[in-house]
Amino acid sequence: MTMGTNRLEAFSDGVLAIIITIMVLELKAPEEADFHSLIPLIPTVSSYVVSFIYLGIYWNNHHHLFKITERVNGNILWANLHLLFWLSLVPFVTSWVGENHLAAVPIATYGFVLLMSAIAYFILQGVILKSHGDDFALRKAIGKDIKGKTSVIIYVVAVILAFVNVWFAMACYVLVALIWFIPDRRIEKSITEK
Repeated sequence: MTMGTNRLEAFSDGVLAIIITIMVLELKAPEEADFHSLIPLIPTVSSYVVSFIYLGIYWNNHHHLFKITERVNGNILWANLHLLFWLSLVPFVTSWVGENHLAAVPIATYGFVLLMSAIAYFILQGVILKSHGDDFALRKAIGKDIKGKTSVIIYVVAVILAFVNVWFAMACYVLVALIWFIPDRRIEKSITEK
């Protein structure tokens, strides 16, 4: 049984909104009322900003993905839930990194959640492709998906690097965010050509 994408998109938007809300609720205001009291919060706020950007990237690309997707089925629904599961762990790892910003295990765990989110997105994309015909615009738009595959490799390297140097690992996470910050133009172009 296939259906339109509206309910899946609305549900996913709601889940992502809740995830971001949970993340912002983890930010605690200092008791003092001066700028100096904000300095200890820099690691926590920094991890929040990076995670917020990541969630924004996923929301943006998810939106584009489902604008080009013509229909969904049970497999797509489950693949989407798989992605949302991993994204729902972002507030936890964000908080852990913020509280232990130079510790290897939280930094590696953060990277592992990002890695699994990327793999889940890759799986979702694959299930969508499998559920549509050979002439499906998404197939042409993503091509060999070098951007997606490169991101997964960088995450794996970053998780390992977290145990060598946390700054290199964090630089890798920022690098992937920069790669994806601009919405996937290939899909945007396909949407406008429809």
